Amino acid sequence: MSQTRILVTGGAGFIGSHYVRTLLGPLGPDDVSVTVLDAFTYAANPASLDEVRDSPRFRLVVGDICDPEVVGPLMAEHDEVVHFAAESHVDRSLSSSAEFVRTNVMGTQVLLDAALHHGISTFVHVSTDEVYGSVPTGSSTEEESVDPNSPYAASKAASDLLALVYHRSHDLDVRVTRCSNNYGHHQFPEKIVPLFVTRLLQGRKVPLYGDGMNVRDWLHIDDHIRGIELVRTRGRAGEIYNIGGGTELNNRELTDRLLQACGATWDQVEYVEDRKGHDRRYSVDWHKAHTELGYKPQKDFAEGLAETVAWYRDHREWWDRADGTPDAAAGAPAC
Repeated sequence: MSQTRILVTGGAGFIGSHYVRTLLGPLGPDDVSVTVLDAFTYAANPASLDEVRDSPRFRLVVGDICDPEVVGPLMAEHDEVVHFAAESHVDRSLSSSAEFVRTNVMGTQVLLDAALHHGISTFVHVSTDEVYGSVPTGSSTEEESVDPNSPYAASKAASDLLALVYHRSHDLDVRVTRCSNNYGHHQFPEKIVPLFVTRLLQGRKVPLYGDGMNVRDWLHIDDHIRGIELVRTRGRAGEIYNIGGGTELNNRELTDRLLQACGATWDQVEYVEDRKGHDRRYSVDWHKAHTELGYKPQKDFAEGLAETVAWYRDHREWWDRADGTPDAAAGAPAC
């Protein structure tokens, strides 16, 4: 049986590593091999790939997607690309945006050029609902214009448009996914769910932006990976697919659920000054992915959150590093 050779960028990060573990796990397809290309910046963790490290269908390459000398030879050996690699923390982009432009825009351009040159059959570009900006009512469809409000979101919007242009200009089979807020195990403790969980498990205070009424749609990592794989295997070239989770909560509601799950109280919540350009609400319409690809979120939020808290409780060695990982978020969550 011939195998589809997939190059996964950012495969040691939260979403990318889950994708790799899923493809090479017991329930994954047996006709794919995976090469992970990752620069191992602060949010990547080699331990996230331990489950698949001994698979004969797995290879790890440490390298930078911005380096054509690394990307070109790798691209020549593969059939498809699933592109996760990105700088993704909004707070960090507000204090220093250069790395976001370099990785998210320039890195995507290097990958696209190499994919075009080497005849890649499918290029899945993984993006975010943040490119749509704040949505007061309703939900963003794939036809909505991008309207980002942070350097991170702007860099992702730019990379989305660049990827789609490679389809329109060069007929490269590019498919873009835009997901809502992810949660689940193996997520670096700078995003709100793992940051709050790890701090609460240590009996520490957690920071809540502004009035805590910012609304997000929560997507379990299992559902996100399922959606991405549907786009890779069944999606159409040049199309955007929203992947939503179906659970809208404001940050106060989310905080309350996290406090209960960790056996903590509101005394451990500290209100902090709202961040610049903090979008009030994100919401994506995932009707297109449902009707075309059969996508539908399956993980119940209460069940998924309980499993997530239990994983962090049982895997302290993963997140409790010598440099104090929970403090790496500069005091406030990205949400």
